[in-house]
Formats: sequence, structure tokens, C-alpha cells
Amino acid sequence: MRSAATAAALLAATALGADAGAAPLSRSPLGEAIRDVLTATPGLLPVLPGAARPPPDLYGDEIDRDLALLDRLAPRLFDPARAGLGPPGAPVRIAFFTREACPDCAAAQAELQALAARIGFRATIFDMRRDADLARALGLDTAPSYVLPRMLLRGAMPSLALDRYLAR
Repeated sequence: MRSAATAAALLAATALGADAGAAPLSRSPLGEAIRDVLTATPGLLPVLPGAARPPPDLYGDEIDRDLALLDRLAPRLFDPARAGLGPPGAPVRIAFFTREACPDCAAAQAELQALAARIGFRATIFDMRRDADLARALGLDTAPSYVLPRMLLRGAMPSLALDRYLAR
């Protein structure tokens, strides 16, 4: 609160320095300095009643942790030597988690295969039982699931949605 009062006092002092009847002057060095400080640290200004406040970032820390986890697991998830779908030598862009006796998984895998061939990428394949440690580390509990370098998708995704996610 003290810094808000200081900022308000500085603004008032700058305003008092100009004659009420005088023509507007160019900004003084003090005024420029105050403007720069307030622009760089808007938290110094009190929020006026009715003014829009930026929404709180409730999930920022969690998102950062998830992205760090994906970065750490990327060599295993997107290993070009691992069995997968799509043209050989194409970049691996999706890790696909499946499960035996899963009808949604079989349909999703066929759709993913067609998309990979059409766009020209590879998808590595993981079994949620054999690779349970990896699925658990990622918090995956639904088959099929997809892991992209910057996101996790649970449940079967139509190829149109995957195409859009890959375009990001």
C-alpha cells in the first residue's frame, strides 16, 4: 500500500508543477520516469472500483510442472527407434497409448495411421499395461490417449481434432 501511496504522491507532485492556465508542456524527465515505473510495475497503482482485473492464473504452476514432465519424458515418448505408425524416417509427433481388447483403441489407431500417412509424421505406440510406469507418470488412465510435445489428450480423438492440434 505504501508504494501505491508513493506513486500517487509522485503523480500529484508532477501535476502541481504545471500552471493551471499554461499551455501543455512536454513531459518532464520526472514525469517520464514515473510513467516508465508505473508501466513496468502496474501493481503499484491501486485498482479502482469497477476496473477490470486480470483473471488469476490458477493453474500456471501445474501447467509448468506438466510441461517440464513432458520435456523430461520426451526422449522416451518420441523415440524414433520405437515401433509406431506412419512413414519411416518421418518425425515422431505423437505418443499413442492403447490397451488390449479396447474397441475404441483399434478404431483410433486406424484413424491415427491414416492421418500419419496423409500428413507425414510418426506416432510411437505404448501399451498401458506394459508401459504402466510411463502411463502412471503422465497421469493417463484412459485408453486410448495421445501425448503431444506440449499436451495430453485422453480418449479417442477424431483425426480432424488431431490435425488441428498438430498444426499448433
